[in-house]
Amino acid sequence: MASDYTFGIEEEFFVVDAATMNSVRTLPPQFLTRCRDRLGDRVSLELLQSQIETQTVPHRHAADALAELKELRDGVGDVADGFGFRLIAAGTHPFAEWQAQRHTERARYRMVMNDLQMLGYRNLLCGTHVHVALPDPERRVALMTRAMPFLPLFLALSTSSPFWCGKSTGLLSYRPAAYDELPRTGLPPVFAGDEDYRAYLDSMTAGGVIPDASYIWWSIRPSMAHPTLELRIADACTVPEDAVAIAMLFRALVARLDRDPDFGVPVDAVVRAITEENRWRIQRGGLDARIVDPASRTPLLVRLAIRRLVKDLMPDARRIGRAEDLDGIKAILDFGTSAHRQLEVFGNAREADQTREEALYRVATWLARATIGVGGIATAPMPHAAVMH
Repeated sequence: MASDYTFGIEEEFFVVDAATMNSVRTLPPQFLTRCRDRLGDRVSLELLQSQIETQTVPHRHAADALAELKELRDGVGDVADGFGFRLIAAGTHPFAEWQAQRHTERARYRMVMNDLQMLGYRNLLCGTHVHVALPDPERRVALMTRAMPFLPLFLALSTSSPFWCGKSTGLLSYRPAAYDELPRTGLPPVFAGDEDYRAYLDSMTAGGVIPDASYIWWSIRPSMAHPTLELRIADACTVPEDAVAIAMLFRALVARLDRDPDFGVPVDAVVRAITEENRWRIQRGGLDARIVDPASRTPLLVRLAIRRLVKDLMPDARRIGRAEDLDGIKAILDFGTSAHRQLEVFGNAREADQTREEALYRVATWLARATIGVGGIATAPMPHAAVMH
């Protein structure tokens, strides 16, 4: 990636049976072959056979990234249609059972499954990952630490996992709770700098714990494959516009942190603990949660925190792109996230006397349609606290 804060987006999807809307158990080998015939190596397999991942090329402009995300979704979706499958972009599948999953037969995934055991099959989760290139990649660890207090806000903007194994969890984002079962996940440690991070990584590899840095799965990390800082806290975004909006906000945040050493709050053990609590509050309440301001140590509404951040980052969004690049954040605040809509679909179905199974099927059907651009997230603003159980 170039050094002027270029960015790329990775999206993970569930592959589901078009008739039952349940996750597929075995993905035919020809599926990936046909995807790559059409889209090249921008498509790859995941740990579980019921998942697939796409990766964009580096971009400088939001419109180009959105066009590529749609191209990738359309391409993989067309291939899926040929096998009687559909794609679902969400942090969790509404009713798929982790016990029914099979892992992908590749050397890396066999190693991961041997290490994780049952937890590997429980990793029935999908996320949106955003890479941002820095002019000086050696600054990534310092910026990773300084970005930490802002991370829960990106989760709030992406919540799409209110269901788990057929149950309404009471959370807008259950995915982080399940992902935290795995080692080397969640918020990263507070490193003093690149030297500390290298000492940690060297210890892990020399001790035979992990073969390389790609086995570190924190909510934010320096990428091993690219000179980028990688945001990993976001749930999979059901519509591509939300993924691009989140990418643009993260890009502007990285640029601001990089140019302004005084932006944000110094991160120590206390701030990290506050950030951890804020992440939990947002898992539960999403955009309508009340968190603790890491700077003032006073209560703060998430919506207000996001609006303040957008205002603070507007000059940098304008400097490296366009001010309009952050308009997508306002749309998420107005219309709500995928989790809001899933719960609305589920609640409406239950009010119409449909069974829980029928209501969950309706949620999965809506997700599949919205993932490929049919049905959208919303046509009118989502009321606050529109959470139904």
